[in-house]
Amino acid sequence: MRWALVKVSLAVTAMVVVAFAVPLGLVVKQMARDRVFSNAERQATAIGPALAITSDREELELAVGSTAAGSDGRMAVHLPASDIPGSTPIEVGTRRAAQSDLDAIQRIGRVSSTEVPGGWAVVQPTAVSSGKIALVEVFIPDDEVSKGVVTAWLVLAGVGAGLIVGSVAVADRLGVRMVQPAQRLAGAAHELGEGKLGARVPEEGPTELRSAAIAFNAMADQVVQLLANERELAADLSHRLRTPLTVLRLNAASLGEGPAAEQTRAAVEQLEREVDTIIRTAREAKPQTTAVGPGAGCDASEVVRERMDFWSALAEDEGRKVRVAGVERPVRIPVARPELAAALDALLGNVFRHTQEGTPFSVDVHNGDDAVIVLVSDAGPGISDPEAAMTRGNSNGRDGSTGLGLDIVRRVAESTGGDVRIGSSVLGGTEVRIWLGLDPRGPGAGERRRGHRGAERRRVRIPVRSRAGGGPGL
Repeated sequence: MRWALVKVSLAVTAMVVVAFAVPLGLVVKQMARDRVFSNAERQATAIGPALAITSDREELELAVGSTAAGSDGRMAVHLPASDIPGSTPIEVGTRRAAQSDLDAIQRIGRVSSTEVPGGWAVVQPTAVSSGKIALVEVFIPDDEVSKGVVTAWLVLAGVGAGLIVGSVAVADRLGVRMVQPAQRLAGAAHELGEGKLGARVPEEGPTELRSAAIAFNAMADQVVQLLANERELAADLSHRLRTPLTVLRLNAASLGEGPAAEQTRAAVEQLEREVDTIIRTAREAKPQTTAVGPGAGCDASEVVRERMDFWSALAEDEGRKVRVAGVERPVRIPVARPELAAALDALLGNVFRHTQEGTPFSVDVHNGDDAVIVLVSDAGPGISDPEAAMTRGNSNGRDGSTGLGLDIVRRVAESTGGDVRIGSSVLGGTEVRIWLGLDPRGPGAGERRRGHRGAERRRVRIPVRSRAGGGPGL
């Protein structure tokens, strides 16, 4: 489209330039010719008064020599013979016009021009004192007739070339203004087709392309929303099914021995594997959407309280002591509520899945100026290889593990510019620390992050009251 516009503009401008420049060049040439011939006529007329009062050769030679053309040898005067017997025609100067042309001009009695070798001759009939008609001839060289014409044509050619170049440049800019939005729209559609759901198009350009960009962005937002709804359903599935499956598994373990008990335990294990497969598939199909925008997020304290209400019932059944701290006041974090809930469920599910019944655990929330730290600790056997545990999909051969729980937690932390670390807790087991940055995009975020980490390492843990209804204090 861009080159098509350039070609059309080039063709139209070239035709306009030719249509105006060629006639204008011919007019300039004719004007130069008329100017030179008019000047020659004025010089021929200037000698008229001298011819009216005298016919003496010497006086006429002086009069001719006083003119510009006469001094250059380009003027001649032809006097006819007088009525005095024995008189002859007088010629002053160099004649260039043919005698036949002079006779014809004398008969018609009107100024005329005739072509002569090397230029043109302008002949002016003039009455003399004897009543006869004298002819004044002024020679005009060819170079004087075309003087200034070449320069004028070059100027016209330069103006025409400038108009063509300017029109091509304007057409190219207009083409870019039309083509670039279309290219961006095509590129965004290609990215969206590849699964990059964060692709959006600037809503600019011509009205039609701007409307197309608005429609494309609305469609992409709708696709992201639909996929987000699917992810929420998958997360809800993990929330709803994990705990009943854990209860079933624990109850099946207490059935004792026998074929029925073995079949029940095998069915529970198969069901848990199927649920794990569904959750793994949903998590692995997570689309690359846009990051959380300013003002988005949730209250970490509220989410922790909500999820602990969910898990406390199972903790009470298993005789686990629970402690929750730092959730008395709101703590805003730049993480979507479903994301934080999924991360907490992944960590708490690991506690129930990989520690014995009666093992206590705690959840602490520490609120800082530039970061929020969530600690999930237990008194279990701990994790021998924290680095391997953080590897996506690595279940270490444990039954009922998809190897995705800690990876979910890590992605939530990294979305804020934070991280996840595994260490030893004061309870003697595992401590998983989730570091959530409050402004990962702000200036100096890296320096604040390192400083906050150093301060967190020096923090002394202070025992707090156990959560009401969650069991006695640790």
